[in-house]
Amino acid sequence: MNIQIQPELEQIIESQIATGRYANPEEVISQALKLLLQWEKGYQNWVSETREKVDVSIEQLDRGEGIDGEVVIEKLRDKLRKAREIQG
Repeated sequence: MNIQIQPELEQIIESQIATGRYANPEEVISQALKLLLQWEKGYQNWVSETREKVDVSIEQLDRGEGIDGEVVIEKLRDKLRKAREIQG
């Protein structure tokens, strides 16, 4: 497979090879693609977990288990005031 690399990306690849961690451009690109796949997997897990949390929250709200927004804001303000007092 032949691909065209933008000059700024080519510079990044060359700088990585210059560190001595990689022997050639293929190693740099291989590592970059592995990291991309790890990031994508982590992102998809985050999306899935967030959707589950939202579903649980909606169910709780439907059962009337929610907390009034003003109460939440006041609690956050109290925590912030206390944190400022501690810091001096």
